[in-house]
Amino acid sequence: MTLETDAGKYDEHGRENVFEKMNDYEKGLKFADAGDYRQALEYIQKHLQATGGDAQALNDAGAILHCLGRSEDAIMHLVNARNLQSDSAEIVWNLVEAYLATGRADEASLLFDDMDRMNILNADVLNRTANVFLNQNNKAGAIEMLLRSLEVSPQQEILLPMVQVIRSKRPKMAFFCGGDGMTFLNDIYEFAQQRFETRLFEGKTEDELYELMKWSDISWFEWCTDLAVIGSRKPKVCENIVRLHRYEAYCPWPGQVNWRNVDTLITVGNRFVREALISGVPDIENRTSIVKIPNGVNLEKYEYTERGPGKNIAFLSNLRAVKNPAFILQCMQKLHFINPEYRLFFAGHFQDAALEQYIRHMVNALGLADVVFFDGWQEDVCSWLRDKHYIVSTSIIESQGMGLLEAMACGVKPVIHNFPGAEDTFGSEFLFNISEEFCDHILSPNYKSYKYRMFIEENYSLRQQLAAVNSILTRLENKIYLKQKSTLPGEGSQKLEPQTAGINS
Repeated sequence: MTLETDAGKYDEHGRENVFEKMNDYEKGLKFADAGDYRQALEYIQKHLQATGGDAQALNDAGAILHCLGRSEDAIMHLVNARNLQSDSAEIVWNLVEAYLATGRADEASLLFDDMDRMNILNADVLNRTANVFLNQNNKAGAIEMLLRSLEVSPQQEILLPMVQVIRSKRPKMAFFCGGDGMTFLNDIYEFAQQRFETRLFEGKTEDELYELMKWSDISWFEWCTDLAVIGSRKPKVCENIVRLHRYEAYCPWPGQVNWRNVDTLITVGNRFVREALISGVPDIENRTSIVKIPNGVNLEKYEYTERGPGKNIAFLSNLRAVKNPAFILQCMQKLHFINPEYRLFFAGHFQDAALEQYIRHMVNALGLADVVFFDGWQEDVCSWLRDKHYIVSTSIIESQGMGLLEAMACGVKPVIHNFPGAEDTFGSEFLFNISEEFCDHILSPNYKSYKYRMFIEENYSLRQQLAAVNSILTRLENKIYLKQKSTLPGEGSQKLEPQTAGINS
């Protein structure tokens, strides 16, 4: 394997005189270009000692050390080079090569996002990293590399059976979805299917539920509702995960769960949701491990469109009391008095007949019939938001407010009633307490569409959510492996079949 250096080309005429006029760094490059790495290293180290080092010289020293088989020493030089020049594709590439040569695939993989941004990530380096992981019996790391390799170069059909073999040797996962259904589970379930053998509970009896738990190594209970209660009260046969969103924390279910049979509780909501949970189950933190993982927005699904101040306001949610739609009508009445050109559009179903009757009545009573519209449920949220300029929420409580996050990802300005935990989720910039402050936000010329998208990219992307979920699943996988190993006679680790031991791009 050859690493890149910055050796130049020199005229052969008057060679001795030219060489004597070179500085130590140039001499080092000359020897490196000739393949004399020991002499090259000697001169470049003299240069580094005299100058304190610069990014390119440190990179070249690292490259030469690697060529001499001293990759651990190379890493030290290359890390220092990258600290001085983080945007150098050459340095990042060389550092990855040195990491792989020393079996440090985890550290190499941490650089792949940077390589992707630099447009130098390819299937070959991903496949070689997968090989290192496989040699270390790290199936989780190997399958991540192979899946990413297939994203980079989908035509690698040879990798598909490899992925299948690794998946078959990882824990089996069962998903039990109660509560409000699959809406927030779909992305996680698809993610898990690519990495584990999975089944989704479709039975109706407790016996069927328990049979699936016994089949699985990891059981995931979406929503902390009846299924989670039933599963937790069965004799423990697998690792159990419960994911609590928001409303469950205010219901009796958490108090009925046998938390000592739950290995991980994932909470989606803010600290107020957690406070409600602990209020109902005061000792829960002593009985299970609690991890907060916010919901993530699929940024590929929600296309960003640059926009600015306008007259169309969106309210994106099914309409029920907790969403507080009566308050947005009060806000709109005040805004309408200031400027009658603004329009409010509701997207979502009414879920309470009495509330619907009241809201439609108040639209007429407040003189808003010509500016408030009910568009119903929207399958294509992106298209519906295309002509909207503001996304508003008047909820009295939210775990996050996915409609807000999705609209922000599209570049829409958020205007958010200050529900408990809103500042934790969104900061204070977009919040309002009273209708006058709502009007101030809408009428303000301050509008930075790219900033709203960036906020989601940095804080609530689906990729971040899935990485956090994967970390939990990998931790449980290691726990399962250690349990299995302790029950087997003698030492030794599981091995993949010989035909899966090597990967070629």
